[in-house]
Amino acid sequence: MTTHHPSPTVPAPTLVLVVGPIAAGKSTVARRLADDLRADGRRVALVGLDEVAEMALPTLPGWDVAAAVFASVVGQWLRTELDVVVAEGPGDPDEVAGVMAVVPAGTRVVSAVLTSDFDVALARAQADPTRGISRDPDFLGRIYAGWREHRPRLHADVAVDTGETSLDAAVTAIRATLGS
Repeated sequence: MTTHHPSPTVPAPTLVLVVGPIAAGKSTVARRLADDLRADGRRVALVGLDEVAEMALPTLPGWDVAAAVFASVVGQWLRTELDVVVAEGPGDPDEVAGVMAVVPAGTRVVSAVLTSDFDVALARAQADPTRGISRDPDFLGRIYAGWREHRPRLHADVAVDTGETSLDAAVTAIRATLGS
């Protein structure tokens, strides 16, 4: 594969890493952020971990494989002349580390950590007919138990509780951190 590297005079894209547990609103916030930035004339790639995983369903070898492919795609977009790459989906420090391993030196990274209470997440998951196992309370409960352990190990430039914050306010907080 040929990789296009930006010229030395063109700044590398900014990476906005949208991190959080299942049903915390990552996809919704990331999509709105990308749409708003594009409406402002910014060149944006939106890369979703779930969408990368869907490419191989139902034969996905494992979530770790999807996370590695996701990181690779993010890394490739960061080597183009885009303004911003919004990468949404990592839910634990290992997935974040996988993305950070492919980030070119000198890239500005803004980490937006989203969370919500378990009950809010469960209601969201169960209301979404496209979701699979994440609608199961026991499965989601295990994810949120793990999240309580992972969260303190994740750096956040901006942290948003999407159960208490509107979509507009969440995107505004991220944009303020971006300076746009």
